[in-house]
Amino acid sequence: MKLEDLNKYYNKFKFGEDIFHHLMQKEIKEILLISSIFDAYVLEQDSRLSEQIYGEYKQLNLMMAPRITTISFTDDIDSVLAEKKFDAVIIMMRVGTETPGKWCNKIREFDADLPVLLLLNKKSYIELIEQKPEILLPFNEVFIWNGDSKLFVAMIKLMEDFLNVENDTKIGDVRIILLIESSIDYYSTFLPLMYSVEMQLTQELIDSEAEVINKRLKMRARPKLLMAHNYEDAISIYNKYKKNILSVISNANLKVNDTFDIEGGIKLMKIIRKENPSMPMMLQSADENNVHLAKKIKAEFLYKYSTSLYRDLKEFIKTNLGFGEFVFRDAKGNELARARTLYHLEKTLEKIPEESILYHFEKNQFSSWLMAHSELGIAKKLKDKTDADFSSTEEIRQYLLTTIKKVRQQQNRGKVVKFDPTIFTEEDKIIQLADGSMGGKGRGLAFLNALLVTIDFGEEFDNVNVKLPKTAIIGTNEFDLFIEKNKVISSKFRKKSDEEINNLFLNGKLTCDLVSKLKTLIQNVKVPLAIRSSGLLEDSQSQPFAGIYKTFMLPNNNSDDDIRLRQLCDAVKLVLASPFLRSARKYIEGINYKIEEEKIAVVIQEVVGSKDAENFFYPHFAGAAQSYNFYPPKDMFHDDGIVALAAGLGKAVVDGERAFRYCPKYPRVNLLEPVGIVENNQRDFYAVDLSIDEEKDINCEDKFLKKRKIRTSHKESVFKEITSVWDYERFQFIDGTYVRGPRMFTYRNIIYYNKFPLSDILLRILEIGEIASGVPVEIEFAINLDGNQTNNLPTFYLLQIRPLSVNKENINIKLDKIKREDMMLSTSMAMGNGVIKNIKDIVFIDPETFDNIQTLEIVSEIEKINNYLEKNNREYILLGPGRWGTSDRFLGVPVRWAQISKAKIIVEASQENFTVEASQGSHFFHNLVAMNVGYFTISHSSDSDFIDWQWLKSLPVKYCGKFAIHVELQKPINIQIDGKKGIAVISKISK
Repeated sequence: MKLEDLNKYYNKFKFGEDIFHHLMQKEIKEILLISSIFDAYVLEQDSRLSEQIYGEYKQLNLMMAPRITTISFTDDIDSVLAEKKFDAVIIMMRVGTETPGKWCNKIREFDADLPVLLLLNKKSYIELIEQKPEILLPFNEVFIWNGDSKLFVAMIKLMEDFLNVENDTKIGDVRIILLIESSIDYYSTFLPLMYSVEMQLTQELIDSEAEVINKRLKMRARPKLLMAHNYEDAISIYNKYKKNILSVISNANLKVNDTFDIEGGIKLMKIIRKENPSMPMMLQSADENNVHLAKKIKAEFLYKYSTSLYRDLKEFIKTNLGFGEFVFRDAKGNELARARTLYHLEKTLEKIPEESILYHFEKNQFSSWLMAHSELGIAKKLKDKTDADFSSTEEIRQYLLTTIKKVRQQQNRGKVVKFDPTIFTEEDKIIQLADGSMGGKGRGLAFLNALLVTIDFGEEFDNVNVKLPKTAIIGTNEFDLFIEKNKVISSKFRKKSDEEINNLFLNGKLTCDLVSKLKTLIQNVKVPLAIRSSGLLEDSQSQPFAGIYKTFMLPNNNSDDDIRLRQLCDAVKLVLASPFLRSARKYIEGINYKIEEEKIAVVIQEVVGSKDAENFFYPHFAGAAQSYNFYPPKDMFHDDGIVALAAGLGKAVVDGERAFRYCPKYPRVNLLEPVGIVENNQRDFYAVDLSIDEEKDINCEDKFLKKRKIRTSHKESVFKEITSVWDYERFQFIDGTYVRGPRMFTYRNIIYYNKFPLSDILLRILEIGEIASGVPVEIEFAINLDGNQTNNLPTFYLLQIRPLSVNKENINIKLDKIKREDMMLSTSMAMGNGVIKNIKDIVFIDPETFDNIQTLEIVSEIEKINNYLEKNNREYILLGPGRWGTSDRFLGVPVRWAQISKAKIIVEASQENFTVEASQGSHFFHNLVAMNVGYFTISHSSDSDFIDWQWLKSLPVKYCGKFAIHVELQKPINIQIDGKKGIAVISKISK
């Protein structure tokens, strides 16, 4: 996939496959106003026209207000039109010696399609026009200035509707309100009211919708307003657009054949009513007695001089044109129920009597209401349907429900939408529970979800689902409110212990709005939940934060909803507290940020997996994949990527425990010999314990996680598909579920025989992520080989995506120029990049005294040395056997980042009887990359890789514990790391 292809898909997501971005293509942005110098002064200085128009646009939440260029009759109109493109022209009646009509004709010669409007500034001019109607012939419309800037907005919008109606009705099925009025004075007042009401109601509807983005685009779908001044023009517009006419508003007294007929408007409405019995219509008149005539044709009546004209007009539009609540009625007109949103409409349709459904369906009111609510896709499907198309009213009900649900789901696919009670019952969307930023992790998930949905990623793979777990995000506004409302931050805050900080946050209160939403979530979701942090700094492209903040797994299965809600709220609070804990503060300060710069969003996801017979919940396997391999083996390249897999939850991978690693580009190439795979095989797996109930409060991050020994029964049942039988006589693996013998995790059914297209899926997602981010990326994922609730297909779940920090500065190490005796260390498996010449301290574990049973004691010794060096602000080199930062203490030293925070170079050395793979994919490893810490692996079996342990032991000792030794040099040593080639050298003497 190329960048331009990804841009195409992103634009498809951004604008949607709906037609909103194709509507209102012709906008009036530049207006030429031709007037006398005095009129120009009055409009710009006294009336402050431009400022008022800007204010009106802002109040109505419209796009950028048009710019007005004013010229007088003394200017050269030809040169003005030649120098600048205008979208409309307004000519004042008083423009000097030449008539407005002549000015209009000049403009028509230049551009025949340019809308030109005549603006009167004295009521006496109306009488002149009535005497000489030919004055109006060249103009599109005429208005009289009443000092209200709303008139200019109405004039602009009327012209935009006129210019776009042909296109928008054709491609968007946009509706039309037809206004018939001949009084210039009246419609110059009424039209601004009409637009003001329509746009205000449209904005209210859009603001109440679930989708967070594209709201302004939906304003384009508001009904068009077309105006006619006589019977013949009205009939012509009606006949042309009759399928799209939403409503007709007409004056009673109307010109028919150039002669005023006091019942001309009534005659028009009778014709329309005969053809369309259910169309909402309104009769306007200066004669209150005409209310009786309006009733006869089933039209509403509006008295032109009513003191409540605006309120009456708003009520008519809101009630009859679908802008308000949908009021379900029976055949006699009695109210049965109301629906405020599309969700409420759907739920009410499920239980409303058939009589009511038929009543509204025959009047096409479902379609009108949906169109007003900018649900163009659904409205379009319903508009041309009649009851004759269905065999029963129940069939109509099911058709409505199916259509609404299908279109709504399609519209929201890949989107971030506001919370509503359908949360987690539908897939392919992310629910936002609180406003504000979604944080690094949330942003990454939302963006990738949008792209995967838009390109129909899952369609590329047969018989497999590819999706995100159902996800909700609490925006950073909740973090700000929590900190401010509960006053948890003070000047003494830094002196508090982690336990005290956690208790401060646990005693705080979340906003009532969020708690209410979480309560609804709990009522709808009955599977375990993962509560993750998503900081503004976390997983940023420059400084990833993998594993620094807290993640909580909740079983979410207590029979008491209040207990489940309290556990969820407590987990959210503890995640909000994460950046203030000691280790997180150290990390933030270590990458030159301030704690004050961080804000936390919270990601809530369903845990992937299923419950086993022993009441544990976990997926078949999970893992992490990187598009950049820091340690590619021979004949492979950095860009080939690397994958780490573990049975059960992915904690084993991200914590640096035993995991199976392979290259997704070459899945059939083993990175270890078969014996090595057996020796490093996974022995434990993680699961959510669904049986813990005696202690209901959360008191630690792993409260509900269980590390379980992998038994033969597991390998023969739930994990059988990802294991192979080890033939210890021939030193090879035998595949097949019916083969008997000791089983090992090899994933050969998945990556050799492609029973599940894991490698293909990973390569595509990594490719898309890297192109979209512009940097290498890492993803975390989980796989359920059983079917899910939607179908019986195995499912790949994408849990998160984050950038990888890769320094590509050119460092050229000339190994042939360096003598072996001058080197303390040399490795062909180095991560990092650059030259370091300021380190004089080395901390190492003597391989002769190292005991992987005593690694917890080693941790305390290392921490003691680190604290001393931190106090003196000195960086150091850290060396030792096994894996640093693992949570499995038998694989190496299980230090946390805060315990080695001043280490600039970390070296993992293997021994003949103690070989451990590099921990790519672990959070510890990931943050070493982000901190630009050099990370070296020394293989005991390599001819070129070595550590000069004897030289290290000969150095002056600053501190010597039972296992850890700290030596201090008089002069700094020279460290060179070539990240591209993966080689590094530490010389004994700085040059």
